[in-house]
Amino acid sequence: MQYYNSIIETIGNTPLVRLNKIFKGVPGTVLAKVEYFNPGNSTKDRMAIKMVEDAEKAGILKPGGTIIEGTSGNTGMGLALAAVAKGYRCIFTMADKQSQEKINILKAVGAEVIVCPTNVAPDDPRSYYSVARKLNREIPNSFYPNQYDNLSNTAAHYETTGPEIWKQTGGKITHYVATVGTGGSMCGTAKFLKEQNASIVSVGIDTYGSVFKKYKETGIFDENEIYPYLTEGFGEDILPKNVNFDVIDLFIKVTDKDGALMTRRLAREEGLFVGWSCGSAVHGALEYAREFLKEEDVMVILMPDHGTRYLAKVYNDQWMKDHGFLDTKSFNTKARDLIASRNGKDSLVTVAPADKVSDVILLMNRDGIDQIPVRENDQFTGSVSSASLLEKMMEDPELRNKTVGEVMDKPMLFVAPDSTLDVLSSLLNKENKAVLIRDDHQQVHIITQHDVLKAMMN
Repeated sequence: MQYYNSIIETIGNTPLVRLNKIFKGVPGTVLAKVEYFNPGNSTKDRMAIKMVEDAEKAGILKPGGTIIEGTSGNTGMGLALAAVAKGYRCIFTMADKQSQEKINILKAVGAEVIVCPTNVAPDDPRSYYSVARKLNREIPNSFYPNQYDNLSNTAAHYETTGPEIWKQTGGKITHYVATVGTGGSMCGTAKFLKEQNASIVSVGIDTYGSVFKKYKETGIFDENEIYPYLTEGFGEDILPKNVNFDVIDLFIKVTDKDGALMTRRLAREEGLFVGWSCGSAVHGALEYAREFLKEEDVMVILMPDHGTRYLAKVYNDQWMKDHGFLDTKSFNTKARDLIASRNGKDSLVTVAPADKVSDVILLMNRDGIDQIPVRENDQFTGSVSSASLLEKMMEDPELRNKTVGEVMDKPMLFVAPDSTLDVLSSLLNKENKAVLIRDDHQQVHIITQHDVLKAMMN
């Protein structure tokens, strides 16, 4: 008889599948390492079981213990499968931008899920990092794997993913492409491959709103690079210990929209029903391949997860339209184009938390503006708008004598300079009447609903 003793024994040995239509006309051989063949439908199964078993060997995780982790969903699934097989309890913290499918799947395998806000700093007590650490301190006999800094993450891919790719390509691989989040699947795999052949090129895929690309190129951790993005599973506002920049040759950034559209293409054109980050990886790989790949080259792209995680998002036409990713009319003008069209004539008007509301109202009347960011020590800490002030003053006429810090609304969102008009229009709504962008010189500019409407009419 041939069988496995538990589901975790089926992890690994996923197939390589050639990409034919999407890379048609591009030199070389392009292969996808399809990780949804793992039992938890993602590459995270590999490092999840490695972290658990290493913790058991070290005596950190004991029988009847609780596994507590901050996850975007896939690591949680891998840890949950390990917990089912080994008899542990699981509690996972997740950011509220993650899909409902991921939450439902984790609950289905017996995990407790705590949803935390996305748009807070990593050290904010409400962040999913902080909540996980707090639970680990409070719950006896608990284990916090910390996939970001636990080097068992990298080791799992060094020991399995790298050797599999090397064997499957017969040592002919010349390029390895992967999204970078915690860093394990990129860096563990790349380290092994480069030890076999130092000339192999590793291409990391980053997203707009993440710090990796600039840090690799300049060595600077630039907080101005950090702003909200929708893509799940990669890009970070921290530098995890598993990200070894020495084994990543270069980064390519991919927008939310480009990644989402390529994800849908992979399903339609290649029959690969994969997750959003897979589309981002392929879009970035295609950009690179068109310029640099040669006929004799062999490129392998890691496909992290399965499309079932994104049925209500990327594979939902209405959700795509609502976010400006799928529209019958294309508006290709970008945020940076709107700023450039002003010919340097715009000057961002800001106010401070200590300013009087009455002075702000006079400023709005004088300059004919409706929304103003609140700035303190180069940090954007809030916003004020004429509509919001009017509504609040109707309830409290004495509001005019208060400070801006007492009445301000949440900060305006920062968006990617390459956001197109359709994406901008989806972000500008009742709650967000204006957004901010930083240009190539790190100057901050504001884009309002009126700006977008004007551009659409041109």
